[in-house]
Amino acid sequence: QVQLVESGGGLVQAGGSLRLSCAASGRTFLSYYMGWFRQAPGKEREFVAAIRRSVGNTYYADSVKGRFTISRDNGENTVYLQVNSLKPEDTAVYYCASRLAGVPYASDYDYWGQGTQVTVSS
Repeated sequence: QVQLVESGGGLVQAGGSLRLSCAASGRTFLSYYMGWFRQAPGKEREFVAAIRRSVGNTYYADSVKGRFTISRDNGENTVYLQVNSLKPEDTAVYYCASRLAGVPYASDYDYWGQGTQVTVSS
């Protein structure tokens, strides 16, 4: 089992920034990929970004490329999502997830956190 705990969400004005964190514990060797997804009210959960923990390869949704950056600190078993130039449409609950294998941008991850709310005001 892998436990994931997100933090760092909050209320920010459009154009602002936040740094989301995801702390992993348990059998973290099962986390080949770490990903961030988000779900806005009334919408399906969507892929945001992912990182391959061992070598640091990164993957992004087109909607966030150039604005969001995913990174990891393997020593701390933590993954970060730096979110810049935020827009009202970025408002959502952001979830951290991990998977052992498969496609980094698919939603069928093995383990999920509880989520952290990001609200962007216009």
